[in-house]
Amino acid sequence: MTTAKQPRPLSTLESFLIGGVAACCAVTVSNPAEVAKTRLQLQGELARGGGPRVYNNVFDVFAKTWRNEGVRGVQRGLSPAYAYQILLNGSRLAFYEPFRLFVNKAVGYSSTDQVPWTSIMAGASSGAVGAVLGNPMFLIKARMQAYSPALPVGAQHHYKNSREALARIFKVEGFRGIFRGMDAAILRTAMGSSVQLPSYNWTKTQLVSRGILPSDSALTFLASSSVSGICVCVVMQPADTALTRVYNQPTTRLPNGTYVGTLYKNPIDCLWKTLKAEGPLAWYKGSTAHFLRIAPHTIITLTANDLLLNLYRRFVNGH
Repeated sequence: MTTAKQPRPLSTLESFLIGGVAACCAVTVSNPAEVAKTRLQLQGELARGGGPRVYNNVFDVFAKTWRNEGVRGVQRGLSPAYAYQILLNGSRLAFYEPFRLFVNKAVGYSSTDQVPWTSIMAGASSGAVGAVLGNPMFLIKARMQAYSPALPVGAQHHYKNSREALARIFKVEGFRGIFRGMDAAILRTAMGSSVQLPSYNWTKTQLVSRGILPSDSALTFLASSSVSGICVCVVMQPADTALTRVYNQPTTRLPNGTYVGTLYKNPIDCLWKTLKAEGPLAWYKGSTAHFLRIAPHTIITLTANDLLLNLYRRFVNGH
């Protein structure tokens, strides 16, 4: 009697690469909404009452950007966005499960227990790792997306490509400049990651355990990632606004040679100054654009990740 061959578990590197490919598929679709979100978040920055409007809403951003800048405008920052997504979501999807198992084991739970607080901790930790690794790419992505030769909002940084952007920032500000805003990135990503995979896995478990949908159905992945996208958008929006502004702010050189932001010291300072100058709703500037970005992005990333994982497992296990 022969025993069935046990499937080989995927390595962290394999999970990292598959997660990165899934995220790149998603960002191709979601990047125009990210451009719109960035410009709406910078519009009327620190102006009393929000200042004059260049763009009325997310759809107005799409229309004006397409009319004035064409496809290059609506897809600004796509190249660094790919690199960022590989680093961020590769880390987030690859390290989530090892972190969750480690925390579960440390506090006495079994590996199969889906404990909300350990899942949130694992999600936040894996997101923080991705935020640190991807910070340089997010920095130049945000600056590229904010740049508009026709209807500028916020500080304007014109880079020909990612390589030139990194070289210029490093030449002027050094290594510290490349990792400017990392505290804001960690805050934003940790908040989003703390709910993304836990809400996705919880929803999928509920759908499968209650017999509503089968475990390997694309519809299951789609429904679970839709719920996850809503949760991420609600939790992450204020930190996302702070991140965009901290990244895009102009810098000045102190007498000791250190470069610092001219508007904000850190993300908390940004949120406080924004609140005082523009009111609490300013934290949610671009929230519609954010949802239009995060919903399809989360849906495609998590759905593609599950489908690619299943296909890859079948391939490596000889099926």
